[in-house]
Parts: sequence; structure tokens; C-alpha cells
Amino acid sequence: MSDETPDETPDETTGETTGPVARTLHVYPEKLAIVRLGPGAEVPPWAEASSLLSITATATETSVICAGRDVPRKVPAHRGYTAFVVAGVLDPTEVGVLHGLLTPLVEEGIGVMTVSTHDTDWLLVPALQAERAAEAWRRSGHTVTPAPVA
Repeated sequence: MSDETPDETPDETTGETTGPVARTLHVYPEKLAIVRLGPGAEVPPWAEASSLLSITATATETSVICAGRDVPRKVPAHRGYTAFVVAGVLDPTEVGVLHGLLTPLVEEGIGVMTVSTHDTDWLLVPALQAERAAEAWRRSGHTVTPAPVA
């Protein structure tokens, strides 16, 4: 078992840890919704692609994360989320990536939802808390920049 704290990098020559890994996060401008549909539901046409379109189906629900602008008001949803993505491709065996990013938010009392893809991690925070989240990450040594325009 390693004495290494999650998200700390061992120095290749000494083996000592060098502290948390500084990450770059990109923030997207559109507001997202986290929508709850029934189990086995088909994805509705209003669930359009945006910076993030995620569909997760379980035995008890189908959740869709999508642009919030066209989600009907009558549909159960958590609305007004801002998406931050960890830049680059992450090694899925790396320990502590989310720990290093969630700790500053916990310290600020900011709620967060996460989504992992094949390449990286996404963090969704309430839009009204997005700037506070970005500042908390910056104080912790991370970089937050606008998402590149495709």
C-alpha cells in the first residue's frame, strides 16, 4: 500500500510526493439540465447535443444531461448547471483526480454532480455558483479557462 495521498504525484527520482496535480478545466457557457425520465424511456427530440449530452439508463430511471433551453417545464429536471471539463485525456487508473477537484468545492460548500467519459471527467455546478467554483479551483492551483471554440 502506498503512503501517497490521492492526487499527489510521486517524484520520479526520489519517490516522494510533490503535492496535488494542478489541472486545467474548461468552462462551457450554456446552461445544462439534468433530466429524469422513466425507466426504459426513449431520448426525446428536445434533448439536443451541447457541450455535454449524456444518457444514463438504470432499472429505475433514465437520466439525460443536455442543453436546458428546450427542456419542457413539466419535465422533472434540475436546471441551470454549468459544465466544467478536465482538459486532456485522463488515465483511468490515476488515483485522486476527482478528489483533488471536489475538495475545494466541499470547502466552499458548493454542490456538484460528476460525469465520467472514456477520456475525461465533467463537473456540473449550479450556474449561480460557477464563478465561486472557478475561484476555489484557482486558489487550489488549478487553471480555469473558457472552453475552446470548436
